[in-house]
Amino acid sequence: MRPFSSLCLALFLTACAGASMAQTPAAAETAGACPTVLKHEFNSLITDQPVPLCNYAGKVVLVVNTASNCGYTYQYKGLEALYKKYKGRGLVVIGFPSNDFGRQEPGSNKQIASFCEENYGVSFPMFEKLSMPIPQNALYRDLITAAGEAPQWNFHKYLIDKNGRVIASFPSAIEPGSAKMVHAIEGALGSKVSARD
Repeated sequence: MRPFSSLCLALFLTACAGASMAQTPAAAETAGACPTVLKHEFNSLITDQPVPLCNYAGKVVLVVNTASNCGYTYQYKGLEALYKKYKGRGLVVIGFPSNDFGRQEPGSNKQIASFCEENYGVSFPMFEKLSMPIPQNALYRDLITAAGEAPQWNFHKYLIDKNGRVIASFPSAIEPGSAKMVHAIEGALGSKVSARD
């Protein structure tokens, strides 16, 4: 009886080791698939649960610092329109509320979430309000370094391509639906606009 149990244990351990070895390359490949600029995690504005930005690896990502009481706040509408138009082709817009400029985002996360949903029907991912100045935030440090340009006001936009490269930086005054931004997004998506778009 003992030899049989020992044999079973040995087979079990061998199978586990084999499974572990089989999974290691895949796990390593997955870990390596996330570009450096997306290797950050933030809590969702809605659920307060952590969301790894690596979830967006392989997509075109538009990063925007937002505020509820800004002259550019109306751009939420254009950002939502971009998201709805292009999300099926791989675009994700992600918003980061910030009180850095003009103290124009004084509200709590709950207030910001309600404002965005009620006034602009925002459905793209929004993250909790930044707790430190933008230049000190790890994601924004990476974006600023890559683009060579820091946000000067609310609604500055950075465009990241499918390979995780920051390929464009748009000042606040550049509208989400502007020809310049649409051209950059379509180029990053790498496909022609379909008739239904």
